[in-house]
Amino acid sequence: MIVDIDHLLANPVYDAARCSINFHPLHRFAAIAVYLVLCFLPKPEFIRFLGLGLLIHMALDSIDCQMTNGIWFTP
Repeated sequence: MIVDIDHLLANPVYDAARCSINFHPLHRFAAIAVYLVLCFLPKPEFIRFLGLGLLIHMALDSIDCQMTNGIWFTP
């Protein structure tokens, strides 16, 4: 969950009403596109698993945004 280190850059660090998708640097759409590309790199295999794990993390964060705030990402 090192990807959540970017939450420390926000002010305030924790805000229950804030959606992290497209707000924090490692949760932006450009970063998510990189994570998707990582899933399809042929070698080394752990990179594919890293990309998959990051995509799952982003999906779970997006679901959390939908359930708590009624939105999928920060516009």
